[in-house]
Amino acid sequence: MTENSGTTPTPREIAERIRPSMTSLYVTYFRIAEQSDLTGPQLSILARLDEYGPSRISKIAEAEGVRMPTASNTVNQLEKRGLVHRTRDEADRRGVTVELTTKGRDELERVGEERTAYLADMISTLSEENLRKASELADVVNALAEAYVNNPIHGKRD
Repeated sequence: MTENSGTTPTPREIAERIRPSMTSLYVTYFRIAEQSDLTGPQLSILARLDEYGPSRISKIAEAEGVRMPTASNTVNQLEKRGLVHRTRDEADRRGVTVELTTKGRDELERVGEERTAYLADMISTLSEENLRKASELADVVNALAEAYVNNPIHGKRD
């Protein structure tokens, strides 16, 4: 509820309240993330392959919201590093399936652990009361991310 009106705040009011802090946290968090030599899009593709298994580049491009050449270029970079492997689709020889290698899974886990540790350090500065609130907020943030990522028109506004 808003402090003065006793009504539920609008999404806009909530956004105006938290956007500056989210921006600051984002910048701070990704300073440590830059220590990894994998880019955000590369990590996103690795994570998608880890979660959903082998996929065609067309599906990767669609899921990542990028064009085929962009997805293909990112996959090329990952393949050169031995993090993914391409195989010809047996059913359709024109198609190529991309899968995560053991090295790719290990690298994804390493980077994930690094980032989790850094985020835990940030969270550890909170009071006990705010830690409880942060735990509840985690469910809300996860639901928001899930709804946004699974929305076929994500990033588009009317």
